[in-house]
Order: sequence, then C-alpha cells, then structure tokens
Amino acid sequence: MGDEKKVMFHEMELDDRILKAISQLAWPEPTLIQETAIPLLLEGKDVLMRARTGSGKTAAFTIPVIQKILNLKNTSTHQCIRALILSPSKELCGQIASVIGDLTTKCAREVKCIDISSSGDTQSQTALLSDKPDIVVGTPSRALTHLKAKHMKLKEDLAVLVVDEADLVFSFGYEEEIKELLGYLPKIYQAVLASATLSEDVLSLKKIVLRNPVTLKLEEPELAPSTQLQHYHLFAEEDDKAAILYALLKLNLIRGKSIIFVRTVDRCYKLKLYLEQFKIGSCVLNSELPAAVRCLSVDQFNRGRYQIIIASDEMALETPDGGLVPIEERKKKKQKSKRKKDKESGVSRGIDFQHVSNVINFDFPLDVNSYVHRAGRTARGNNQGSVLSFVSIREKPLMEAVESHLAKGFKTKQVIQKYEFALEEVEGFRYRSRDAWRAVTRIAVREARLKEIKQELLNCKKLQGYFEENPTDLAALRRDKALHTVKVQHHLAHVPEYLLPAALRSEDPGDDDQDAVEAQAPAPQKKRKQNANFGSTKRHKYQARQNDPLKSLNVKNKIPAGDT
Repeated sequence: MGDEKKVMFHEMELDDRILKAISQLAWPEPTLIQETAIPLLLEGKDVLMRARTGSGKTAAFTIPVIQKILNLKNTSTHQCIRALILSPSKELCGQIASVIGDLTTKCAREVKCIDISSSGDTQSQTALLSDKPDIVVGTPSRALTHLKAKHMKLKEDLAVLVVDEADLVFSFGYEEEIKELLGYLPKIYQAVLASATLSEDVLSLKKIVLRNPVTLKLEEPELAPSTQLQHYHLFAEEDDKAAILYALLKLNLIRGKSIIFVRTVDRCYKLKLYLEQFKIGSCVLNSELPAAVRCLSVDQFNRGRYQIIIASDEMALETPDGGLVPIEERKKKKQKSKRKKDKESGVSRGIDFQHVSNVINFDFPLDVNSYVHRAGRTARGNNQGSVLSFVSIREKPLMEAVESHLAKGFKTKQVIQKYEFALEEVEGFRYRSRDAWRAVTRIAVREARLKEIKQELLNCKKLQGYFEENPTDLAALRRDKALHTVKVQHHLAHVPEYLLPAALRSEDPGDDDQDAVEAQAPAPQKKRKQNANFGSTKRHKYQARQNDPLKSLNVKNKIPAGDT
C-alpha cells in the first residue's frame, strides 16, 4: 500500500528541465526525505529536516531551490543572488555545487551556481560574484568575508538560506559567523536546516534562523537496516591488526572500495606506507591536507583511481603509550596542538564517498556517534555495505556501548557479529607484516609528509610564476635529496603458495611457486549477486573455477549479507 501512495518526482509540479536532469541521473523515485521535504519547501515553508546520512538530503533542498529560482525568473527584471547555501566543510560545499550542476544541466544558462568555499582564489571569486550568480555555496566564514567586503549583497533579493549539516556548524566553530552573517540578510526569506541529528546546537540554530518551521524528524534508524548493512567485529591487538588487514586484502577477502579509519593523522601515513610495501595503493584524507588535495583525493577515490582511502578521525588523539585520552583532555590537547589543521574539513561526516563497499575501523571509534558517522559512509541509497571493526581488549567497553546503541534501532540483541578469522592459518603473513610495520618509523612518516609538501609546491599554480622567474629554485627543489621513505620490496607484492592457508592451496604440486593475484583486482562476478563484502578464513571449503584459487575465490559458508 505504501508504494501505491508514494509521490513521484513528476507529481511534484517540478519544471520539465529539472525532471529531465533527474531522469539523466537515473533516480527512479524520491527517497523518504525527498518525498516529504520537497513539497513543503515548494510551498515556501521553513523546514528543519533530520534524516540519516546517505538519505538524499542534498537533493531534498537543492531541487526546491532550483525550482524557486526558475519561478522567480519569470517575473524578475534583474539578475541577483537568490539562494545562499552554507555548509561546514569545503568538501561538502564542492559536493553540493556538484549536485546543483547535475540538476541544472538542462537549465544551466538560467540557473548559475558558484562555490566560494576555497580560500585560495578570492580574486576570481570576486569576479564571479560580480556577475551575481543565482546560487552561492560556501562555508559560513567565506560567505561572511565576501559580505563584509561587499562582493555580494543579499539584503534586497535573497529568497532562500540553507544550512547543511547544521549539527556540525557550531562544532566547527561557526556560531559567531552565523549570527553575524544573519545581519546581512533580508527580514523575510525562506530558511532550511538539514542535519543528521537533532542536537542542542541544531535547536539553538533553529531559534535564530527559522520562523515557524515544519520539523521533519523521519522515523528511521540512524543507519541502513541489517539486510543492507552488516556489522562485524574482530578482536585483535596492535601487533596483529596490520597482519590481519594485509591478509584480508591479499587473500581478496575484502572486495570493493574501502575506507579505513584510524585515530590520528600520523597513523594515516603509517598505514599507507605499510600497505605500499605490498604494492597496495591507497590515498590519505585528513584535515592537515590543503582543501584542493582533500577534494582531489575524494575525487580520485570516487572515480576508482584508488580502491582504498585512509582517513583520520579528527576528534581523537592518543597518549604516547597508545592508551585512550579522556574527552576533556582531548579537547584541551587539541587546542594546544601546534599543527595547522583546517577547521573546514570533515572526514567521517558528510562527504559523499561513492560506491563504498566497506568501512574498516582499524582503530575503533571513541564514541557511539563517531561509529554511526563512519558506518554511514557505506550502504548509501540502496547499496549494500559492511563495517569491520578491529577491537582491542581496552576498546571492548566502547564496542559494547555501540552494540547497545545499535540494538535499540534494530530491535535485536546482537548487531555486530563476530568475524571468523583464524590468525594461525596465516602465520606467514604475520611474519612478513611484522617487519613491514616496524619499517614504518616516525622518521619515515615525517619524511613521507615532507615529500607530499614538496609535491604540492611543485604543483602549486600560484608558485608557477615565481618558478618561471627563479628556475634555479625549481631545479634545487627537484634535485633535493631523495627522502628516505620506506623501501618498497617488490617481491612482497606477491603471495607464494606456501604462505596461503591450507584450504586455499592448489592440489597440483606443480603449482607450488605460482604467485597469487594482487588484492587490488577484485574477483570477477559472473552475473551473480554478491552476498557480502567480507569472506572468512576459518577452515571453510573453497571452490576455484580457475587454476589460481585467489582469482576466483568462491567461499562457502560466508558470513551472510542478509539478502532480502
């Protein structure tokens, strides 16, 4: 009955040009938040929408904004900025601008949008703003900078204000900017707050931004249901985590694109350098990288250039002995940190990583919300996904807190299933792994980061003019002594037969020296629905369709994906 009553896009009185763009994007029907919010916003109501991550909130507010601008174009006599969309991070701003670009392919001349979130090209932004684009997307601080400089004026003509990821706006330190920014807006305008949670910050924001709003609090779980998203845990201490990850990747037991979360920025690089020794490529994402590099990393990952992205959790710090720091101390320590971080960066929240099959918590998140936000990077829309968490003994209470929280939403006692992995069967992997992990010293991590900075200097467009005038400096930078990062040993990229678990070895004695395929090339599927993204090594029987067992791994008794 619910499906019969569902309101489709073509029943929402949307412009044909928007409907054609939606058709090109192959969106078959609106998500729950889109079906509920779009009609209310088209009526001109202020709306506070709360829906889980990956539920389609961006399209839920961008479609009505574009429609409103097309309606105003019919009666307006002059070009002006009609909509301001604010988001806490540069990556999210780029993502919103991209969605607007997709939705305006058939009316690009009528509806122009620019993204002003980047702080590096103020002059070009000023020139673009002088043309008065219909939609401006940016972070609160960038929008306020341009308003103060009178590069854009909103007092007369602004029709819509949208604040996306509203629950993060205050935590990113934008409270004062938002309050000041409201003074540059007209007395009457339509406002939208979009958020994954209804926190105290959101309710504070609601009071100062919205007028008599409709609150859409969709009764849906924070994460996708268990038929779509599977949660696994694996008890492992620090020494074993790297070996297990290496074995899972090399035995092709992790399939598809993966995001690996660690606690600190340095651990991002440590894990990247560790995997590089086995010729497993990955890219790094953290708030200490320039915005352009972060956006490039996300773009390359989404386009399939990398199958693995390693991300740091920004709210976490570690004590030197690896112990967990209490939240109060973490906040103090974070304030004292000398390293320059970009407050307009968010990793475990908001960014639309596309087609992510797995989230791997290499370091277990420090609180329930962080787990939910990390897990929300996979199983987006109607896609399947899996979360695998490594859990040490000291992290067990954290996992139990997450388990009890998830159990409320799923109405079941055990949501996070035990992942069966027999470490003794891959002892050879552990032997290789130990040396590779130790090879990534603190100096190697520091030099890898220096190498990254050097590469950025060479690629920086702003410095191109300087290098043209000072070619000796460019030559010196290029000739600079090679940094002693971790040496890649090419033989480690292959897994010889004797290292494989007994169940995976070829029965033909002549195949003893045959090397295994690299984990980066997932086994081809023959028109068969993939049940799970993780296999299991615990004495299962394997059937191989080809001579090389890893090229066509077919695991019986796999952890079920809960097919509907």
